[in-house]
Amino acid sequence: MKKNELKNLVTSAMLLALGLVLPFLTGQIQQIGNMLLPMHFPVILCGLICGWKYGLGVGFVMPLLRSVIFGMPVMYPNAFAMAFELAAYGFFAGFLFSHAKWQCIKSLYRCLITSMLLGRAVWGIVMTIILGLGADGFTLTAFLTSAFINAIPGIIAQLVLIPAIMLALDKTHFVRFKNTKCKMPDARYQMPE
Repeated sequence: MKKNELKNLVTSAMLLALGLVLPFLTGQIQQIGNMLLPMHFPVILCGLICGWKYGLGVGFVMPLLRSVIFGMPVMYPNAFAMAFELAAYGFFAGFLFSHAKWQCIKSLYRCLITSMLLGRAVWGIVMTIILGLGADGFTLTAFLTSAFINAIPGIIAQLVLIPAIMLALDKTHFVRFKNTKCKMPDARYQMPE
């Protein structure tokens, strides 16, 4: 096994474990968890740090494993739909960032916002397939409320904390930004005049 693969495997396992315990910070209260989105952070970070394959796998397994071990989220329909949602977050964050022309903070924000939107779309599609359409099924109002309105605190936290964590990892050389021409101003990265 190559050194980089081992590093990615260990990092993914650590982020999976973190995703299993982070919801305890919300007291396992579903309404608070829906607002702060504690399982989203490790999955998105896994995609960004380890790549889309690891992000996809960790994202799919995390809610299902957490449901089996702790009973939260409830397996059907929540954990099942979240498995696809979190897998989409991990996949899109990792894929878009690794294929970006510039791997820098601006690119990170583009990839983060895009993956957050696509992950929510995947969740909405899966919930529509599971519950169906109509008054007794999954409505557009339910989608907008759950995916965006109730999740505003978690979305803001993701947009603040994930780039801060990635910058910290860049400074410690654990993860290096590549093609840093569009990076935030820093004396080390100033373009010569």
